[in-house]
Amino acid sequence: MPRYALKVEYDGTGFAGWQRQADQPSVQGAIEAALARLEPRDHTIAAAGRTDAGVHARGQVAQCDMLKEWDPFRLSEALNHHLKPARVAIRDCAPVADDWHARFSALERRYLFRLLSRRAPCTMEAGQVWRVNNPLDLEAMRAGAAHLVGHHDFTTFRSSICQAASPVKTLDSLEITLAETDAGPEYQFRLAARSFLHNQVRSFVGTLERVGSGAWPPDRVKDALDARDRAACGPVCPPQGLYLMGVGYPEDPFAR
Repeated sequence: MPRYALKVEYDGTGFAGWQRQADQPSVQGAIEAALARLEPRDHTIAAAGRTDAGVHARGQVAQCDMLKEWDPFRLSEALNHHLKPARVAIRDCAPVADDWHARFSALERRYLFRLLSRRAPCTMEAGQVWRVNNPLDLEAMRAGAAHLVGHHDFTTFRSSICQAASPVKTLDSLEITLAETDAGPEYQFRLAARSFLHNQVRSFVGTLERVGSGAWPPDRVKDALDARDRAACGPVCPPQGLYLMGVGYPEDPFAR
């Protein structure tokens, strides 16, 4: 069966997350339903990351197996036609080897979290950012974030329902920048790692917001990390504002 890699973009608002659900809308379910319109049968696809409810993606990567050979452009166009009106789009499609896997072949996941600082409620950005009322101390957050980069036991920043075999991970980078946008000051957290624990990014950002607000000194992030105790974590921020931006592979399947 020919296998194809799909680069997927979606607005996570209104979805119960990536993973197929029996009684709730999911991104996986929407794509599998579109595939069934092209080849009527049960389809099961896999993705690089199982994003939670409300989490968005610019560069999620999934795989699908088809019964016949498809021109990649025609397959992506046909899927986009049948995905309407769901807020899901196939940005690119490429044939891959039979043993290529969207999840297990991946070497890196890249995430972005957008935090908007302003008093007024969001209108245009509603559901796309996490809004906080007050400005944050950028340098203090950077100092706190420095404690998280590297190879650590991230038990503190791991959801209690996380199914990963080990809490030990390597965080390759965590960069925080401030952009002056038309909507207001936006703090952007960009993270990269081979893999992440459940709620790890949202736990990081929620904790670093406490540092930026002055409620925590930067060194308390190290104390929380060393505690290896979920109770030591700061508040977990909401999913709005979190985006899976891209996935890295030994060879980019979408490189032309």
